[in-house]
This record gives sequence, structure tokens and C-alpha cells, in this order.
Amino acid sequence: MNIKESLSVAMEGLAANKMRALLTMLGIIIGVSAVITMLALAGGASGKMMSQIQAMGTNVLVVMSGQSRSGAVRGGFGSMPTLKLADSQMILVKCPAIAKVAPEVQTSAQVKYRNKNTNTTILGTTPDYLSVRNYRLAKGHSFRERDVDSSRKVALIGPTTAKNLFGKATPVGKTISIKGMEFQVLGLLKSKGTSGFGDPDDQIMIPVTTAMHRLMGSTNIRSINCQAQSMALMDRGTSQITKLLRRRHKIATGADDDFQVRNQAEIMEMANETSKVFTLLLGGIAGVSLLVGGIGVMNIMLVSVTERTREIGVRKALGARRADIQWQFLIEALVLSTTGGVLGILLGMVASLILSKATGLNAAVSMGSVALSFSFSMLVGVFFGYYPARSASLLDPIESLRYE
Repeated sequence: MNIKESLSVAMEGLAANKMRALLTMLGIIIGVSAVITMLALAGGASGKMMSQIQAMGTNVLVVMSGQSRSGAVRGGFGSMPTLKLADSQMILVKCPAIAKVAPEVQTSAQVKYRNKNTNTTILGTTPDYLSVRNYRLAKGHSFRERDVDSSRKVALIGPTTAKNLFGKATPVGKTISIKGMEFQVLGLLKSKGTSGFGDPDDQIMIPVTTAMHRLMGSTNIRSINCQAQSMALMDRGTSQITKLLRRRHKIATGADDDFQVRNQAEIMEMANETSKVFTLLLGGIAGVSLLVGGIGVMNIMLVSVTERTREIGVRKALGARRADIQWQFLIEALVLSTTGGVLGILLGMVASLILSKATGLNAAVSMGSVALSFSFSMLVGVFFGYYPARSASLLDPIESLRYE
């Protein structure tokens, strides 16, 4: 008996029990769709994470101030003020791999405009912060270096803060009150969207000297944002900054740094590794459901062999070989798993599209995940269909004809 005849006999056997065949395929359908959907969501989450990191700026190195220490307990980096404004100025002058530098201080404060008020982040920095951290202006203009030099009370406002204070009206040119001091709003920042790193839209930027001298009464800065000349020069920039600050801070050879340089490329690499683990985890969990579907195929095929024992005896008595019987049941299992795989792919695509819109993730279905899940569903059919098919081929024809 050739493959075409075996396929015809197998289809007739499945058509005789349509509901049972459909319920058997359901396990494969759910398994394949789960694999495709989970991999699509993992890919979307990974893409969003990477875009959020890139939105923080390109070729960025962040120098954080040191750790505070109380006995054996250490605080996080930035908890002990060790950086000065002069450090940022010297980095720009003495480190050739660095193109731009933007020092940063932060505090929280209540901001008022007429009868409205909101509590938000006040970020003190320099004009270069916008380009280093990839900010854009929707309206107005940024403050300038002369505003930093003279500690002027001017501000750039984020869209969320602007909405809380001004509603739909433009904030540019208006005067707001921060800790009882009046600041003129020069510009409105474009929205960057919320992220796991805080809400960059809910903040106000002012000159770093204004924040240090007028609001915080501090002589230290929290961090220094540095933009390398290129991605290839980020490691060199890290080395140059480290050597310069150790020399400026008079740190002895062998002693720990009182600062930390964070490399954006390292952050992206760590995020990429995390997303790979996340993808494997989700794919593995979804793969278990496909495995369970394969066990369902084996179970139904064994039931089918038992129910059709007499038919197998008749076919063998009429000259069917073991290979013919084996092919018949193996093809039945393959038809179940392949059809379930195709339906599962369609369901997975629909589910990915729905979840993509619901979660805001760009959960696009890749051809790789489709090929992987479909191939796995066929392997499940062969693997779990082989034992029932072999069992059917080994039945004794005489005993099979006596079977009731």
C-alpha cells in the first residue's frame, strides 16, 4: 500500500470520529498557539526594553557619586556626595573620547501655578543634557550656558507636569513657583513616555547652578552624564574618566573608587541577556502545553488501535504488511498534529495581535517562532504516534480476528 492509499485510509479513520479528532487536536492547537504568543510577547517586551534604554541617550556613560557607609552597611551609589561641578568640566577638557558632558542634581518639590500645584522631580543640569539624554522640545527654547553661569530662575517643563499645572494651555512664557521662588518657563519638552526608569515626562529642568545654590544649598552633584564620541570609544571613555577622577579625588593605588562609571552598552548587553532568558522561559512553559497535547495524541491513538483491533486483523488476513498498518496509524497521528499545528499558528497570530494592542507591546510574530512551533508539532505527531502505530503493526492477525 502506497502513501496515498495510507493517507486515504487514515483520513477515513479520523472522519469516523470527528469530535474525538477535534478534541485531540485541541491540545496541539493550544500548545502551538501558546508557543507563538509567548515568543511574540517576549520579543515585544525585549524590543520595548531596548527602545527605552536607547531613549535615555546614545553612547552614554553615567558617572555616579560614591556610596555612604555606616559600619558594615553600605548605601547605594549616589548616597555619598563625592562629585563636584568642576569634575564634569575637567572630564570634557581632559577626556578626548568624551564629546559632551551634562552634570545632574535632583530633588523633589511642590510646584505651583495660580491655584494649581503638583509634586514633581526638579532636575538641575546644563543645556547639553537634552542632546545627551535624547530630549526634544515641543515648544519654546532651552536655557543657555549664560543662564547656568548666572544661576537664572528659568525652567523647561515636562508634558505631564505641564498638563497637571496648565491643562491644555501652553506653559511657555508663564511663571511657576518652586519652593516659593518664581521661575519662568522657557520651553515645553516633547513626551518620551513612561518607562521602568521613572516618568521622564513628569519633571522640570532648571540650570544646575540654580538647583544647587538656590534650591538645595549644595556644593556637590549627584551624577555626570557623558556622551562618548562613538560607541566604539565608550570603553576608552570609561578608562579616561576613571583615571582622571581617581587623580582629582586623590585616591591611593589599590583603594576603591569613590564613584562608579556606568556604561550604556553594558546595560544594553545585560538587558539583552535578560530578555533571552525571559524568552527561553516563556517558550519552555508554552512548550510544556504542546508536550501535553502530544500525550493526548498518543492516548487517543492507543484507544483507536484497541477499537480497531478487528479491522487490523482483517487487513492483515487480506495481505496487509506490518509496514502498511504502521504507516496507517502514524499518518493518522501526523494528520492530527499537522492540522492542529496549522490551526494553532492561526490562533497564535490572532492572540498575539490582540495582546499587542492590549499591552502596548509590539508583539510581532516571527517566522522563526512559526517554523519552530510547526516543526515541533510534527515531531510530536511522529514521536507520540510511533508507539501506537508500532503496537498496531505487531498485533497477531488471528488474535485480532477473535477480538470482540
